[in-house]
Amino acid sequence: MKLNFLDQNNMEGVKSHWIDWSKQRQNMVKQLISNGQIHIFENWELKGLSDIKKENLLCILEKVNQSYPGGICSYIDNGRKLFKESQLGKNPFEGFIPEQPDKVDLTKIDNFYSQMEKIGVQQFAQMGLVLVAGGLGERLGFDGIKIDITLETIQDTTYIKYFADNILAIERRANIQCSIPFIVMVSENTELKTRSSFVDNNYYGLKSSQVFFLKQELVPAFTNSQGKLALNGKYELIMKPHGHGDIHILLHQSGLAKKLKSDGINYLVFIQDTNGQVFNAVPAALGTAFDNNFDFLSLAVNRIPGEAVGGLAKLVKNKRSLTLNVEYNQLEPLLRDTVNPEGDIPNEEGFSIFPGNINVLVVNINSYVEILEQTKGVIAEFVNPKYEDTNRSIFKKPARLETMMQDLPKLYTSEQKVGVAVFDRIWSFSANKNKLDDALIKQKSGRPAESATTAEADFYEAGRMKLRYAGMHVEDAKSITVNGISFIPGPRVILSSNFAITLEEVKNRISGGFIGDEATLSLNGSDIKLDQVELKSNAALLISAVSGASVYVRGRFDNRGFERILLSKREMVDNNIPETVRMRGYRMVDRGALIYKFDKPGSYLIEGD
Repeated sequence: MKLNFLDQNNMEGVKSHWIDWSKQRQNMVKQLISNGQIHIFENWELKGLSDIKKENLLCILEKVNQSYPGGICSYIDNGRKLFKESQLGKNPFEGFIPEQPDKVDLTKIDNFYSQMEKIGVQQFAQMGLVLVAGGLGERLGFDGIKIDITLETIQDTTYIKYFADNILAIERRANIQCSIPFIVMVSENTELKTRSSFVDNNYYGLKSSQVFFLKQELVPAFTNSQGKLALNGKYELIMKPHGHGDIHILLHQSGLAKKLKSDGINYLVFIQDTNGQVFNAVPAALGTAFDNNFDFLSLAVNRIPGEAVGGLAKLVKNKRSLTLNVEYNQLEPLLRDTVNPEGDIPNEEGFSIFPGNINVLVVNINSYVEILEQTKGVIAEFVNPKYEDTNRSIFKKPARLETMMQDLPKLYTSEQKVGVAVFDRIWSFSANKNKLDDALIKQKSGRPAESATTAEADFYEAGRMKLRYAGMHVEDAKSITVNGISFIPGPRVILSSNFAITLEEVKNRISGGFIGDEATLSLNGSDIKLDQVELKSNAALLISAVSGASVYVRGRFDNRGFERILLSKREMVDNNIPETVRMRGYRMVDRGALIYKFDKPGSYLIEGD
C-alpha cells in the first residue's frame, strides 16, 4: 500500500474523517486496505453525510478485530487459505485410513452402566457444564429462545428449567458442598432474552455467581476466493455466525477455562440447547471419562450406514491418529477410497462401526487449558462455499469461515487420549429443532423428525426405561399419528432429577408394579418410594414433596388422568394459543389426575384401591 493512499480521488471521504480517528482505528483501516479490502472505503461520502452508518461499519470492523484471535486480517488470511484448498478440491482427510474408534459400549441399561454412573457421581463436585445456546426458535415456529421451549406438556417444564434442576440435583449428590459452574454461550440474537429468562425466574434456583454468559460474535462473509469481504450496500458488512466452535475461543479469551481449572474443576461437559435426554447420560459419561482416563470423550449413538449424521472414526496416517467426527457425506467416499469399495457397510447388528456423533462432549480441563493456551482457542475452521463459476472463484452467496466444537481433537497429540462412549439413542439424544412441516418431511424420508412431539415422546420413553430397570412392568403402547408425525404417546413417565439421577436411585425407590398405556406418572422428591404401585391405562399420579417429606406409595390407581386434545385447523394458526402447543398440534387436558403436593416435612402415605 502506498503511503499516500489518502490522496487518491476515491478516498476523499475517508480523508475527511481521518484526523478524527484514533491511532488504533487508523492502523486498522491501513491494514485492511493493504490486505485487499480497499473496496470497503472507496467512494465514501464526505464527513457530514451518512456518518452514523460509517461509524457503525467501523465499530463492527473493530469488534471483529478485537474478538477474532490475531485480528480481522488474520481472519481474512485464514479465509484465503481455506478457499484456496476448496478451489483445489483438497481432501482434508487425504492419506488417512479410517478405523473403528476406541469406544465404550453403554447402549445397554445394565449393571455395567450402573457402575459407570457410580464412578461418575464421584466426579460431580469437579465438573462444569457448558451449554451452547446461541439459537432462536424460528425453525420451530417459536418467537423466542429455544431453551424457553417446553420439554414436556404435563407440567410445562422448559428446557432451561430442566437443565437447572439437574445441576441442582447434581450438587446435592456431590461428595462435597459445591456450586456447579454453568457456562452459557449466547449470541447477539439471544443474549438479552437469555439473561432475562434467568433473571425473571430467579436463575431457576441457581446462584447468579455460578452462571457465566459468554457472547459469541458474528464474523464477516466473503464474496470470492480472493478474500474480498462482502458488503450489503456501501456501509454495511454482511455478517454471519462462526459456529459453535467459538465456545473454545470464548472460554480462553474470558480466562474462564483457566479459572475453573484453578478452582478445582476437572471436567467440562458440553451440551446442546434442546436435547432433553442428555442428563440421562451425563453420570455414566463422566464415569467413563474418568475410568478410562480420556482427555476428550464424545458421546455417540449407533448409526445405520449412510445415515445423515456424522460418524466418529479413528483416522490413522503414518504414526499419527485422530479420533473425530467425519461428516456422513465425507465418510462414505473416504471409506470407498481407502478401506472397502462398498463403503460404510453394516456389522452383524446392522450398524456402522462408526457411531453417530450427538455433539455432547466430556473434556478433561487440564489438557484442554493447555490446548487453549497454545491455540488461543481457535480450532480447525472450514469453508463450504457454493460456487457460481467454473473456476470456483465467485460465490453464489457470501460465505464465511465456520468452526465446530467437536473438531477440538484435531489439536490433540498422540499422548492425549480421545475416545467415544456409545449410548442408546432415545436414552441420550432426541433433539427438538424442526417445526411440524419440516419434521413431517424428515420423517417421511426415513430420518428422525426431531420435533417437539417426538422429543417429548422420547423423554417419556427414557422414563419408562428407568421403570423397567427397577422391575416395573410397562405396558407396550401403540404408535399414533398427529398432524402426520408418528410417535408413541405413553405411558408418560417424568422422574425428576430431584427424585433420581442414577439407575441405582430409581431401583432403590421403585419396587415392582405396573403402568398402563397412556398412564401418567410424575415423581418429584428425594424421598418418595413406590411399592408395587399399579397405574391403570389413562390413570395419572403426580407427586411432589419438599426435602424432609417422606412419601410411601402403594396400591392400585385408576382415574381419568390426562386427555390429548387435537387442535383444529383454526387453532393451529391462532396466535392466542401458545406456540409451544401449536408446534405439537395438541394440548393435554387434566380430566381427573391425582395430584399430591407435600410442602411440609413429615411422613406420608398414599394408598390406592
